[in-house]
Amino acid sequence: MRRLAFLLRPQWLALYVVVIAFAYLCFTVLAPWQLGKNTQTSRENAQISRSLSADPVPVTTVLPEQDSAAPDEQWQRVTATGRYLAEAQVVARLRVIDGEPAFEVLVPFAVDGGPTVLVDRGFVTPTAGTEVPAIEPPPTDTVTITARLRDPEGIPQGRDPFRADGVQQVYSINTGQIAALTGVPLAGSYLQLVEDQPGGLNAVPLPHLDAGPFLSYGIQWIAFGILAPIGVGYFVYSELRVRRQEKAAAAERDTAAESALPLTPEAKLADRYGRRH
Repeated sequence: MRRLAFLLRPQWLALYVVVIAFAYLCFTVLAPWQLGKNTQTSRENAQISRSLSADPVPVTTVLPEQDSAAPDEQWQRVTATGRYLAEAQVVARLRVIDGEPAFEVLVPFAVDGGPTVLVDRGFVTPTAGTEVPAIEPPPTDTVTITARLRDPEGIPQGRDPFRADGVQQVYSINTGQIAALTGVPLAGSYLQLVEDQPGGLNAVPLPHLDAGPFLSYGIQWIAFGILAPIGVGYFVYSELRVRRQEKAAAAERDTAAESALPLTPEAKLADRYGRRH
């Protein structure tokens, strides 16, 4: 065991801690994070593909109550008849549409015989840098719209809503936050208008049906978590091999040094006449 005592030196102990922590993060944080994104993307792609061929349904069949939400029906096309509540309109800033900066225009829509839902009218591009351009108001009379169901987004930390350029601005499409800002109760899911709808602006395009690299990234993190301890084992083996080679070389040097010593008179007589027994 003495030849393994070096494995308890501080630098080796520090290496063990780093590798164990890295492997733990790979298996419990990094790989699940990427695999979870892959699951979410695959689920969204399946919902989009299904919605392309499915006929629109009345919004009240999936959002029957004011507090309803339909996460399992995201991207499903729905129809709704009612009126826009233009006085509660807000814009979502820092959006990117086809690689260009944009604002998405959001307004509550009171459904006849149903809930009030948030409608994404589409996007407008900023003017004079980051200013909100003039936005055409939505119709004031009763209209029928076709839109896609969408799940609300999370609220980014440290980015509070504010009012500028004469409009209320937010950093995410979160129905709860917008309901609190406008004082208008909203259903949990919101609607994103398709092309050529009453009150519509530039329609937000559908995401590309691409699973992305998340699955391969998740597998890579699992592989890294496995290879890191194996790497430590290789370092230990290499160190032991070097130490064995150094010990053998030292033994050879000692043997050579002993053979190079001058013979004593007794040794010379023994070599000439032989040793007596």
